[in-house]
Amino acid sequence: MTPVTGGPPPVARGGASAGEDNPEKAPHNRLLFELAGLDLSRRLVPREGIERLNPHRGAMSLLDWIVWNTPDYTRGVGLMQVREDQFWVAGHFPGRPMLPGVLMVEAGAQMACYLYNIRRPQPKVIAFLRIEDCAFRSMVTPGDDLHILANEIKIGRRRFISDVQGVVGNDRIAFDARVTGMQLDE
Repeated sequence: MTPVTGGPPPVARGGASAGEDNPEKAPHNRLLFELAGLDLSRRLVPREGIERLNPHRGAMSLLDWIVWNTPDYTRGVGLMQVREDQFWVAGHFPGRPMLPGVLMVEAGAQMACYLYNIRRPQPKVIAFLRIEDCAFRSMVTPGDDLHILANEIKIGRRRFISDVQGVVGNDRIAFDARVTGMQLDE
């Protein structure tokens, strides 16, 4: 897969409290990185390509496209197209469907998993150990395109920590969280 080069610089998250003293605990009240320089209509990797790296299938394969990534695969943007025919629409909530927050976070975790696995010789099954600092900020409904941003914070031999965020349009933040994942033993 060919990475997209260039792109926007990271955006400092938070106000004065974000400070340089501990960027790993910056508040989640701004975009993870600027989207203005990105072509969000671009489609780099389809669902089938994502499924070569991520183990999720069927209704739990939430990313439809990879839209952008840095050359080192530490930041990326995926796309979840929210449709009327998805399994949760009839029951969450009847007459007023709203994408469940847990599925938004799962989509973010899948984007982080993709960025982790694309750098491995063989894809790994990733289990998520922790979700931190999660906030839901805006409703997502059928017909919305939810762009999933992921920004790797820390990586080890078998683990990673990533900030993830869902954005509708260019600036309406739907959720943000920090996820920790670990590859399972073979």
